[in-house]
Amino acid sequence: MTKAHSFHIPVMGIGFTVDTPLKVAQYGIDSVISLVDDILLEKLRKMYCEQYELPYKEITDKIEDFRAKRITSYLNLINDLTEKKFRELKNATIDKGNELREYLNMLPDGTTLKKEFKGLADKYLNINDASSWIKDNLSIGSIDVNIMTKIDKVNYVKGEKLSSEFNDAHAALRGFAQSDLESSVILSAGMNPRLYGYIEQFEDFYPDENGYVKKKLVLKVSDYRSASIQGKFLAKKGIWVSEYRIESGLNCGGHAFATDGFLLGPVLAEFKDKKEELIQSTYEVLVQALNNKGRTVPRTTLPLKITAQGGVGTAEEHQFLIDTYNLDSVGWGTPFLLVPEATNVDDTTLEKLIGAKEDDLYLSNISPLGVPFNSLRGNTKDIEKKALIEKGRPGSSCPKKFVSLNTEFTDKAICVASRQYQHLKIKELNKDEISSEAYTREYNKIVDKSCICVGLGTSALLVNDLNTKVEGKGVSVCPGPNMAYFSKSMSLREITDHIYGRTNVITRSDRPNMFIKELSIYIDYLKNKIAEIRDVLNKKQEKYLFTFVNNLKEGVNYYESLFNASKNVVEDAKSLILNELNASRQTLQLIQVEIENLIASKNVVGSGV
Repeated sequence: MTKAHSFHIPVMGIGFTVDTPLKVAQYGIDSVISLVDDILLEKLRKMYCEQYELPYKEITDKIEDFRAKRITSYLNLINDLTEKKFRELKNATIDKGNELREYLNMLPDGTTLKKEFKGLADKYLNINDASSWIKDNLSIGSIDVNIMTKIDKVNYVKGEKLSSEFNDAHAALRGFAQSDLESSVILSAGMNPRLYGYIEQFEDFYPDENGYVKKKLVLKVSDYRSASIQGKFLAKKGIWVSEYRIESGLNCGGHAFATDGFLLGPVLAEFKDKKEELIQSTYEVLVQALNNKGRTVPRTTLPLKITAQGGVGTAEEHQFLIDTYNLDSVGWGTPFLLVPEATNVDDTTLEKLIGAKEDDLYLSNISPLGVPFNSLRGNTKDIEKKALIEKGRPGSSCPKKFVSLNTEFTDKAICVASRQYQHLKIKELNKDEISSEAYTREYNKIVDKSCICVGLGTSALLVNDLNTKVEGKGVSVCPGPNMAYFSKSMSLREITDHIYGRTNVITRSDRPNMFIKELSIYIDYLKNKIAEIRDVLNKKQEKYLFTFVNNLKEGVNYYESLFNASKNVVEDAKSLILNELNASRQTLQLIQVEIENLIASKNVVGSGV
């Protein structure tokens, strides 16, 4: 069946897209649920059971394997409710079905499906014939899930450490694997060999002779080499990666996994050029593994999707990505935070997002994972954090403990954003004999860490008027830099029309091209990195800085060739892009000179001259 849309809604935070499939899947739109917070999922399951008058039995934390069971139960409920909505949509008559008309109106123009759909009323005199066509041709959006591989906390029962299969990410994977869903799990945040090995335990991840896989595996990656390594690692276990979801290292929402200066365009070009090679080489490994396991081997190579996300903001960029790199789908994340029909954003946060400008959106160090994190200045979780610092009691009470991964002071891991950790870390800092300036700098680093595993889910509770006594009302939000150019709340129809070029919701005329924006973010990141390490520069860091600069310079050369040759970009826009690329090249040249001077001055000092 033909896929309805050429875009998908990626996972956002923990709670922002936690029930998005229930709101958009009936229109053929794919979206992703975060599986971090089983406590939140259980609260929402109870709410939806009450709302739809379905029986509900609580899965308490006293039940064995409660985390996996909560996840399975929630996903099954969302699947059932979504399927019911889709059946109702398909059973609606052409003249009375508002949902059916919305499905039609949101489809991209020019597609065969939409053309045929528009002609239904004339083409079929008998409504039963029309209904048959609708049932055969309309597709439901996929209910996909996301697991951050590194959020794999060890768990205990009565002080006894449980085996690794009860770690958080493992239990989340099991919860998905045991659900009724016929969809994909997106693994993000890097490689976790133990978790990857655990996938082998579940039948639904293996292909049949026709290449059908009930539970597909998607890897979120930022470069080709990583994709190839991880794909073959999994293929050796008999597991096929059905999609590589390429995300900009820095021009995205949430955690920003900076590459060594590899820009999105060149990365996509490499995937395009080497896709068939990747399929063939990985499939050979897969066949060998399946034969070794005595499993069914597919008759032909399996399909592989390449998708991308991070910073896309106009219909022109959307289509350019698809046409230039042969993408199967493009992810639209940040703008959907302004679509109440699709995501859970409380009124206070929504208002702040609508008013956000470039300076309000910044790459922070608040994540307990130690990874740069895109954030919004003045979010209510930061206000809550600041109040605790001013009271002399920095740190969170850590009610959920999903990111309890640090054993610096304790045998049992705790979170670096917790009050317990920050108290111990500040106590250690107080023993150091350092200048007041150095003390303030180190102190601020400690207390800057925020309880995002709670803050990123709270909005879903506030929007649905659910109890926040344990969590508090503070909301962390993680938009990408692209948010600065979207400045109003939108309906699902409006944002879809914007994606397909039927309308334009961006009123600003100074929004840079997504590739140029990413390049500028990387240059700023490099400048900050130089400032951070200039006093402690070593050989490894020297190599890193030169590699970073050279990769950016190669990226500039690539974009210059790309846009010079492109016939899909209007001349005025092309001229602006080329001018900005030239300015970036000059900036990078100055940065390279600065690095060379730093190294030279260090060598002079080191030689005693």
